[in-house]
Amino acid sequence: MASRKVVDIFIPCFVDQLFPETGMSLVKVLESVGCEVNYNPNQTCCGQPAFNAGFFDEAREVATKFLDDFSNETSHYIVAPSASCVGMVRNAYQDIFVKSSSLVKYRTMQKKVFELTEFLTDVLGITHIPGAALRGKATYHDSCSALRECQIKAGPRALLENVRGLELVEMADTETCCGFGGTFAVKFEAISTAMAEQKVDNAIATGADFIVSTDSSCLMHLEAYIQKQKKPIKTMHIADVLASGW
Repeated sequence: MASRKVVDIFIPCFVDQLFPETGMSLVKVLESVGCEVNYNPNQTCCGQPAFNAGFFDEAREVATKFLDDFSNETSHYIVAPSASCVGMVRNAYQDIFVKSSSLVKYRTMQKKVFELTEFLTDVLGITHIPGAALRGKATYHDSCSALRECQIKAGPRALLENVRGLELVEMADTETCCGFGGTFAVKFEAISTAMAEQKVDNAIATGADFIVSTDSSCLMHLEAYIQKQKKPIKTMHIADVLASGW
């Protein structure tokens, strides 16, 4: 890394409330590669739940707060352990602020927002986290947001391939949705469950011990199915994998 990068981290609301260890892993990994990490305790949500549910006024209010919380005149990067939230900020905010006086302010911030793995691979040029070790076999799930909104595919795999003791195997239909989709899982429970079943069965067929992804939302959905059906596999966020073993 040519120079020390200053990073403002965004911890998604569901990570903060349900998977705080993933947030700590994010900090651990970033600091291990020489980043200076800042955390603004006023941060809350990116507004995605409201936006996806059609509550645009409420989403705009939350997005405006996000913009205020992370607007910085310096060139700090904004890094999150969630491609879903990053995709929301990069893409949906364009619609939210299109007729707003905040559009120029948003355009400046838009260029600085990254999901963890793409920040490591695309910005820092890193595909190996020194000390990262996890014994077992893992298969990677391409979340819809990572793949389709952020065009993230090779980076996470490159990082996982360099985790000591971990064998990476590809499952069938890895680019197929896991069935979560936020409120989709509530409104269309039967379809959502069937999609989770297919994803988990494809992962188990590889002999993997872990399903790894960039998104805790996908993993939360899959883990719920795994536990209810007592399936012989576990889920892990990629930040937790990279923070393992040291």
